[in-house]
Amino acid sequence: MSESQQAEVVVVGGGIIGLAVAWRAQSSGMQVTVLDRDATGRATSHVAAGMLAPVAEVEYGEAGRRVLALGLRSAETWPSFAAELEAAAEQPVGLRRTGTLLLARDEDDARELERQLAFRSSLGLRVERLRPSAARQREPALAPTLRLALEAPDDHSVDPRLVLDALRAACVSAGVVLREHAPVARIEVDGDAGVNAVTLAGGERLAASRVVLAAGPWSSQIDGLPSAARVPVRPVKGQILRLRDPAGPGLLGTVVRYDGGYIVPRGDGRYVLGATVEEQGFAAPPTVGGVYELLRDAGELVPGISELEIEELSVGFRPGTPDNAPVIGAGGVPGLVWATGHHRNGVLLAPLTAEMIVQVLGESPRTDGAVAQLEHVAAQDTFAALLSACSPARFAGGADRPHGESPSTPVGALR
Repeated sequence: MSESQQAEVVVVGGGIIGLAVAWRAQSSGMQVTVLDRDATGRATSHVAAGMLAPVAEVEYGEAGRRVLALGLRSAETWPSFAAELEAAAEQPVGLRRTGTLLLARDEDDARELERQLAFRSSLGLRVERLRPSAARQREPALAPTLRLALEAPDDHSVDPRLVLDALRAACVSAGVVLREHAPVARIEVDGDAGVNAVTLAGGERLAASRVVLAAGPWSSQIDGLPSAARVPVRPVKGQILRLRDPAGPGLLGTVVRYDGGYIVPRGDGRYVLGATVEEQGFAAPPTVGGVYELLRDAGELVPGISELEIEELSVGFRPGTPDNAPVIGAGGVPGLVWATGHHRNGVLLAPLTAEMIVQVLGESPRTDGAVAQLEHVAAQDTFAALLSACSPARFAGGADRPHGESPSTPVGALR
């Protein structure tokens, strides 16, 4: 077994969460090394649609409230985070502040939308009910059979692939060591002293006193942690299509969501159509049935989708926990920090997660850019509450489901 020089902080995973954590931590004065099992940013984050949609994504239940609090806070930071990242990387991230429309294609969906409107209103969320004619005036490509729509004006989108490119450039510029094709097999723990190293699949041992586990759906596959310190993270399969309009932009300008999926316009004539939610482990191949359902559901509400060209069909794996809320914070053994389990909200929660992890690592949070949004949070003693809401301690002892909860049903899926 070979051993390389010691790293102050090792981040395991080079997706949008891992890279955001690394960039913020390095910028706060730490020396950070990122270890990725493949090329950085080529797994879950590369496939993501990039919706920044805490209002559309809100779920029923206590876990849903926790995720909503995190999502609303992180959504507030996204514009300044994007501006700071673009300046650091000298490249765009594709933030589009268009709002989101939730659509009902029939009477059943319309009744469900009315129920969702009442639910969101009870939470104080900004949502507006639109008649079909008003929705079609906003987006003429919507089908004339549309029954009802809700507008969430504060839910927007970003292009994750552009964000990943920018984060990688910002990390390199800041001095982060990026090691690709370096899968971590084991986190080494020295009794009560805690984490002291990680061992790669090839046998190399990298000494480190602090390890941030941001390996997404692969987090549970890394050995070495005592059972009481482990967090159950599972892969949730999603099939997703990337489409292109040969006539250029114009079919849709707003993100639209409906029972069965969503369409996210990129602004250049490209659209992301997704996504299935499948509990099939790491079953990678796309299926005819999954693609058929995506195209069928989209075509009923946006008939012009059938004229677009298919550029890419992808399969990704969301990192899910038993309550589908993320795991962020110190956990289990000294030196171990979790940043995983973001399920469908990894892109949305990346800025906030990075700042929370920097806080946990013991450094003072930055006072410029996106973190200005967090200063008043700390002043109101709510930052600790946010960490508590996604603490790894809720899974202490290897419990598969905290407080008797079952996986929550996404409200944004209508049914």
